[in-house]
Amino acid sequence: MAFDAFALVLAMLALGYLFQRSRVLPDNAAQTLNLVVLYVCLPAAVLRYAPRLHLEPALLGIAAVPWLLLAATVPCVGVLSRWLKFRRDEHAVLLLTVALGNTSFLGYPLTRALIGEDALPYAVVYDQFGAFLMLSTFGLWVLARYGGDQRPSAADMLRRIVRFPPLWALSIGFTVMPVEPPGWIAGGLQRLSDALLPLAMLTIGLSVKLALPRDELKPLLSGLALKLALMPALAWALVPLLGLHGAMARTTVLESAMPPMVTAGALAIAHQLAPRLAAAMVGYGLLLSLLTLPLWASIGANP
Repeated sequence: MAFDAFALVLAMLALGYLFQRSRVLPDNAAQTLNLVVLYVCLPAAVLRYAPRLHLEPALLGIAAVPWLLLAATVPCVGVLSRWLKFRRDEHAVLLLTVALGNTSFLGYPLTRALIGEDALPYAVVYDQFGAFLMLSTFGLWVLARYGGDQRPSAADMLRRIVRFPPLWALSIGFTVMPVEPPGWIAGGLQRLSDALLPLAMLTIGLSVKLALPRDELKPLLSGLALKLALMPALAWALVPLLGLHGAMARTTVLESAMPPMVTAGALAIAHQLAPRLAAAMVGYGLLLSLLTLPLWASIGANP
């Protein structure tokens, strides 16, 4: 593990949370930084690493894992909801936060820190063809069904997908971007992608909420157990069956172990779906994952 990178993760998270509590930065600082990461740093990271991918059947296995985990998440959450008598909005929050992991903002930098820079292209595949597409399809469906919105059409989903900047970067990286671009382009992309880790962690620190919903402890503990333990364990069992080995397998397991996506929690809160539970899933999931992710990175080395 790159100790210096992981130390930077912790430092920027703590700094962001300190800024949030002390109100040093404007109230919209997290949203502004989020846009910088989304429109600048993430596309730069994708452009930098996507051309190094060799299109091979094994990549389909990486992309398949998040969808297979989604297929397991829906019945698991359904069974727990009936057994423990969760409310309808709690059920919706668990569907969103267990299915959708923080595979880009947190996943890219921690893949780099815990596995190595050469593993980042595999994280890009997992994130772009997994978590992002699920947010744009399954995530919108959950919000429409449980949040009272009008059900999104196929055109709405396609429009959301097409407008996502890192997806444009991925298509450019797979087509016209050379593996070894001119020095000034490579240097610029490196500097922008290097800013991904500190800015993303600062953004998460500014956004994370740690309110503990005492009357919602059962769904919170159930959701965290599913997201941080059961789902990566299933991924660990799946990777050899899909022919994934080495850095591919380790990256896939690590990405599956990422805590709930900040955006998923924010959308649940915006739609008044158990807002305290959504905030707690994101906040406490992030803190616990700092302990569990190094463990899954090492376990993933021996699928």
